[in-house]
Amino acid sequence: MKIFLLILIGLYSTSTFNLIKTTPPVDVYKLEGVWNLQYQLLYDNNQVSDTIFNTNGYRQVKMYSKGKVMWTRFDPADNNEWFGYGSYSIKGNMLEERLEYASGSMMKIVDTTQVFKFELVMDKNSYQQIAVDKKGQYSLSEHYIKIE
Repeated sequence: MKIFLLILIGLYSTSTFNLIKTTPPVDVYKLEGVWNLQYQLLYDNNQVSDTIFNTNGYRQVKMYSKGKVMWTRFDPADNNEWFGYGSYSIKGNMLEERLEYASGSMMKIVDTTQVFKFELVMDKNSYQQIAVDKKGQYSLSEHYIKIE
């Protein structure tokens, strides 16, 4: 009887534990692949203040492979070219991108920001990169879905 009761308690605690599991850590999923930007969120005091959807032909695609990142953006309303190439790494839930070269418009930003750091939230077919300022406040997040 005692053994049966112990087995029953063990099974109950195991099934209860499985119900409480949270989202797997970022390193369970792979960032490698091709990702399409779906929308962006703007923040004020760590609260979403606005959502920016891709409209009028705007498109941004990122590709991650073997520690390298490449991205391109097309905005019919902007005559500037936007693209970049470099390396990336994931440490815990932080994504770091270091651009090695980029379009002229982007190089103006790279000259002042050498490393782009983002909080990374992922699941199997989507991810978001959240820009965090020096005070730990969210400013902007980009939400991508995997297309390959």
